[in-house]
Amino acid sequence: MVDLGHWEGVLEENVDLPYGFIYKITNLTNDKKYIGKKQCQSIRKRPPLKGKKNKRHQKIETDWKTYTSSSNELNKDLESLGMDSFKFEILRWCHSKWELSYYEAKLQFEEEVLTRDDYYNGIINLRIGKRKQ
Repeated sequence: MVDLGHWEGVLEENVDLPYGFIYKITNLTNDKKYIGKKQCQSIRKRPPLKGKKNKRHQKIETDWKTYTSSSNELNKDLESLGMDSFKFEILRWCHSKWELSYYEAKLQFEEEVLTRDDYYNGIINLRIGKRKQ
């Protein structure tokens, strides 16, 4: 089994690390939730080698195993209540930036996170074009 840090989910052995995942964090003391996304890898562009023209691209693993959230309110509750008072679930693995943004927004709209008081989400931030073939 692959080490997922504090996240609950399944990632098969001997499979390349996906681009990212959609997650739900649940506060177990009041059932308040947060839906978000996190990249597992970023691509660093490096200058070309001497005498070459093409830039080099290097995949770097992000801090996803220890990441909590971008929500200030949720992070304050995490600090005061402790990690044991929260459930960290991976809902979906995604293999591209487009897929990550699309499914995060889709799930946030389906759950109506902006109209309900039992969600930490305060914004749905998206800019998505057509999927590249």
